[in-house]
Amino acid sequence: MRETPRSQGTAGDAEPVLPQPRPGCALAHTTGAFGSGSPHRSDGRPPQTPRGARHTDRHGGPGTTPPVPGPPTVRSPSAPRAPLPAVLMPPVALIALLALLALLALCTWQIAAHGPLRGYDERLGRAIAGSALPSPVAGFLADLGDTAVAVPVLAVALGWTAWCARRAGEPRWWLPPLTAAAAMAAVPALVVPFKALVDRPGPPGPLAGESGFFPSGHAATAAVAYGATALLLRPLLRPELRRPLLLGVAVLNLAVAAGLVRRGYHWPLDTVASWCLSGLLLWTVLRVGRSSDDGQERRPSAPGDG
Repeated sequence: MRETPRSQGTAGDAEPVLPQPRPGCALAHTTGAFGSGSPHRSDGRPPQTPRGARHTDRHGGPGTTPPVPGPPTVRSPSAPRAPLPAVLMPPVALIALLALLALLALCTWQIAAHGPLRGYDERLGRAIAGSALPSPVAGFLADLGDTAVAVPVLAVALGWTAWCARRAGEPRWWLPPLTAAAAMAAVPALVVPFKALVDRPGPPGPLAGESGFFPSGHAATAAVAYGATALLLRPLLRPELRRPLLLGVAVLNLAVAAGLVRRGYHWPLDTVASWCLSGLLLWTVLRVGRSSDDGQERRPSAPGDG
């Protein structure tokens, strides 16, 4: 048998030949090869490097085994902050509380010591008494601070909010109404000693010649009764109705004070001192109401609800 003649070239002269794929087979890492069932291998065998078995971390980024922690979480400036503990007080509330105490002390000192502020107050009171506000309208506004008018309004709010809170299953449903009732009961306990201590004479008018007009009991009654009513009803209202309610109560108390001064029942600073006392009481009602809500808003339930 004759041998097949070989090429005369040497091994160093041979050109490299690239491997050719066999028919019906795919390269090892050809993505989506026919019949592979895997994006990495064509024969269905698991890869030598367990890329497919790698896990991702909680942020969805590629990781290794064990998982590599993701990027640190950055707190957004707009994210809500955790509420302050009940024993702490926001700076704005503390400043407002101190301002009420300072204003009350200033008014009491000026009235008792016959300071210059008392002279300005009496001049302003005479000007308001001689204003164009009709006397019947002023009398009606002044009567809104009477206990026969203001206290029943608060009583209705106490019953309604207590019923709604108990129906909603709140554990301390009785605390905000009880605090508001205690604030209303504290009005005469605070006003009467002030009247006896300062013993201010009344303005010219139907009560001229009498004393004990500082601070105003009618103004304090109106501020606490209507203010506590607004604070109790505020969580039950829609957010767009809460600010108008508070503004309405503020305007109502200004009207009561204007009626008292116009009718000659009080001087202007008598009503201002009453607002300071009432602000301290209403601050207590607000703080207790917020602590009992625990950040949850109450909603009035319909009569047909189970």
